[in-house]
Amino acid sequence: MSWNDDWAGAASCRGGAPDQLFVKGAEQNRAKSLCFGCPVRAECLAEALDNEIEWGVWGGLTERERRAVLKHKPEVGSWANVLRSAMAQHERISA
Repeated sequence: MSWNDDWAGAASCRGGAPDQLFVKGAEQNRAKSLCFGCPVRAECLAEALDNEIEWGVWGGLTERERRAVLKHKPEVGSWANVLRSAMAQHERISA
């Protein structure tokens, strides 16, 4: 499992209707469930965090959850770098 810069083509939600990820309320839990097990979840999340995308479920997080992450760690310059590094460390530990 390595970082995929061309992540959108490998996303689990790729074949579905885009509107299913841009929902409100309890429907967000259903949308988030599409992300669990997705091979490019971290890449998707990094895209949303780095670009401060305000709508929809990205990488398994709602817009409210992403705002909380950004508020909690305002010093992060590149979420892609943070998540790529975390993936690499996880791979080393798991090996």
